[in-house]
Amino acid sequence: MHKLFTLICFAPFFLPKSAFGQGELTGLIVDKTTARPVPYVSVALYRPADSMAVAGAISDSVGMFRIGRATPGQYVLKTFFIGYKPQQVGPVTVRRGQTLDVGTIFLEATNNQLNEVVVTGQRADLTIKADRQTYRAAQFQSAVGGTATDLLRNLPGISINAEGEVTQRGANGFLVLLNGKPIQANLGTLLNQLPANTVESIEVITTPSARYDPDGKAGIIAITTKTGADLGLSVLINGQIGLPSLYAFSNARNPVRYGTDVTLSYRSARWDWTLSTAYLRNDIAGRREGDVNTTIGNRFTTFPSVGERSFDRYTFTNRLAVSFTPNKTNIWSGGLYYGYRTEDRIADLVYNNRTIDRNTGQMISQISYFNANLVRKRGQFFTANLDYTHTFANKATLTASALYEYDYLDGFTRNLNVRRSDIRDTLQYTLTTTDRPIRNARANLDATWPLAGGKLEAGYQYRLQQDDGTYRFLEQNGRGVPLLVVDAFTGRVRVDNVIHSLYSQYGRKTKAWEYTAGLRFESADRQVVIRPQGQSFPLTLNNLFPSLNVVYRPKEVWQFRLGYSRRVQRTSNLALNPLPEREHSETLEQGDPALLPEFVDLTELGLTRTLGRSTVQATLYHQNVQNIVNRVNSVFADTILNRIYTNAGRAQRLGIELATDLTISRLWKLYVGGTVYRSTIAGQLFQNAVVFNNRAWVYSVNANTTLQPSPTWIIQANLNYLSQRITAQGEDSRFFVPNLSVRKSFRQNRLSVMMQWQNIGMGWLPANEQRITTRGESTPGVSTRGRNFFTTTNYIQERDVLLINVSYSFRQRTKPAKLPTNEFGDKEF
Repeated sequence: MHKLFTLICFAPFFLPKSAFGQGELTGLIVDKTTARPVPYVSVALYRPADSMAVAGAISDSVGMFRIGRATPGQYVLKTFFIGYKPQQVGPVTVRRGQTLDVGTIFLEATNNQLNEVVVTGQRADLTIKADRQTYRAAQFQSAVGGTATDLLRNLPGISINAEGEVTQRGANGFLVLLNGKPIQANLGTLLNQLPANTVESIEVITTPSARYDPDGKAGIIAITTKTGADLGLSVLINGQIGLPSLYAFSNARNPVRYGTDVTLSYRSARWDWTLSTAYLRNDIAGRREGDVNTTIGNRFTTFPSVGERSFDRYTFTNRLAVSFTPNKTNIWSGGLYYGYRTEDRIADLVYNNRTIDRNTGQMISQISYFNANLVRKRGQFFTANLDYTHTFANKATLTASALYEYDYLDGFTRNLNVRRSDIRDTLQYTLTTTDRPIRNARANLDATWPLAGGKLEAGYQYRLQQDDGTYRFLEQNGRGVPLLVVDAFTGRVRVDNVIHSLYSQYGRKTKAWEYTAGLRFESADRQVVIRPQGQSFPLTLNNLFPSLNVVYRPKEVWQFRLGYSRRVQRTSNLALNPLPEREHSETLEQGDPALLPEFVDLTELGLTRTLGRSTVQATLYHQNVQNIVNRVNSVFADTILNRIYTNAGRAQRLGIELATDLTISRLWKLYVGGTVYRSTIAGQLFQNAVVFNNRAWVYSVNANTTLQPSPTWIIQANLNYLSQRITAQGEDSRFFVPNLSVRKSFRQNRLSVMMQWQNIGMGWLPANEQRITTRGESTPGVSTRGRNFFTTTNYIQERDVLLINVSYSFRQRTKPAKLPTNEFGDKEF
């Protein structure tokens, strides 16, 4: 408010440059009581003869001011700032070609300062631009204290299932931008490491332009993080603690939930430092109820199971970002990132196996056993980046950036089957271990320059990734038998990816029209080598990725948009690993080193209507996905399914997305978004052994309502609902999560306390629960004839989770901090 007032009142002093001469004045403005610099103070030069102002300036963020090109002569210097008494210095003499330093000017606070103005209106939570929709994270307060996953699930067209898989309009691959930088990480993994408290906004870019990496078949999720105060030092602290579980399924251990994150920031005229550290313990209790059967010839085997399926999760991250601006034309920035994450998935199940002869109905065998299954994944992530931007006089820019990353992923899967009647009697024990050092590098050179009323952009990018993993498979069959290495399932898998890309695009904006058209060329080489087997799987691809975005605004309240973008979804290195892992007692999992990446064409036509403070938008879209990758099952043995990654054919989705951001009254806001689409998956599996053509309607709804009965109280409720979806071999059931939060603020909104009720079930709602069903029937006349299976598994995760969050801000700034993060390693976690 102070800055706005002074700029309006004294702007005329700074406009007439024709009167400026060759001298200048500088000085420093300081608060007399606190001895701190005072920014944004108006300073003006007056002629003593007629008291006319002839020049002026405003002090910068550290209290310095400079009045340049002043006509030589004698003047009086005066200061003006609301809350301080005017000060007068002089007379001062300005001489041609000289700089006069008037020293330090001390301001004295007035006794009749204006009372604090409390603004109770709400900011716009949804902003729609030519190529993106921006959502302010603060509108989703029920996510505070959690992770960015809890924020993202509120956006239209976005769905997150029980396994944490994020989809946009049914597609499950994204390019992630964190503070404008591309992050080649698994979105779900990254979101679970990013505290929701640190997120300022989330942008959804559904038809990205050619200047972005083409990775991500669903488009781009761009996340901007918060930082501290505009001047000097600021501190933002958040803490979370979970109340004891209301119902933890009688698991061996109760879940533990607590966390904290701290952001320190210091900014001066040229330097900007931000340090962020966060620790989060975020366990979730769960239960699994499954039923599986296989048919091999005349043998029919059923092996239902029931028991615990929970997660223990620890995340620790540190980020340092530094920016140096020596002048208006040059900016240097760099960052360091270190993260450590551990995740344990506990699946302790009781199995009851029965095998009968299909011809006679006679029992062949029967056994009941306990399966203790633990999957532990650990990751350490190190990243360093350096960026430089130069701005030319004609507003053209040249940017160079480099990034290096080293990650180390390791872990194991322990799968122990023991007889229920005597747990000392080991029926089978398998142990698989993983050690994966990953090295990555990225270099970019980008340029922009004005052209014909628009902007032309071009650039080059080099990417390198090396993943050299060692995988061991050990097995013990029977009590007292030694644990032996299974050579066929043990080895090293090295994956090398080298990508060169060039792009160019042009964009222009007029009063009614805005358009951007671009083309990106990419040359990608992938090499998968398996040792000691000595197998090699090379893949070279050269592809073009065009993009087009057109916006037409016939009136201020109407906007029409047409967008097209071609994208690619590269497989994770883990999906390329053909060495099997015993994921469960009933599952042997492996990848395919010959997997092709998925290519997708995204097309959409949308319109937006602004109604006062509310916004309504509708988008018609089409997705065409080639080489779609599915994780599919086949029969390995009577009680074991082989789960593999494979290219399963083609998928298409045609649908409409609707969203509205309604300001019903000054105290009540309602946000509702959703999508409905026709999904088609068609193709073949196992060399035409299974041919499928599945079609279904799918829909999802995300609703969020906020009630603010007073400036210090906020009540919010939200619901995320995802309908049943089809897969290549079956379907996934509906999944929904309701939440409620109440927040109270203190000390001029610096301190806030919030109570959250997540995954509301109240003892009868089937919230946070999802059933996954698959079935396989061989096509007659092929080698797998007579090997059929059926699986249905219900994953029930903890409901009625109660959390308390406390947040305190010493001073919080509005400029986003470009904190670094992990580039590639999270994708493989």
